[in-house]
Amino acid sequence: MIENFWANAAFSVIPTIVMGMIFWLVMRSILRADRGERSIYKKIETEERAKRGLPPLD
Repeated sequence: MIENFWANAAFSVIPTIVMGMIFWLVMRSILRADRGERSIYKKIETEERAKRGLPPLD
């Protein structure tokens, strides 16, 4: 057992901070991928509507 108060505090807080950072990175990558996928899908849909002679959705 560690007898130093500050070392105990650090060992208690650091894992929580690390897990929070990992969660943040995963969520950020998921949201960015979704945003990119939606923009590509919108571009494809616009191209297909133009091929068929339909007006754009905007």
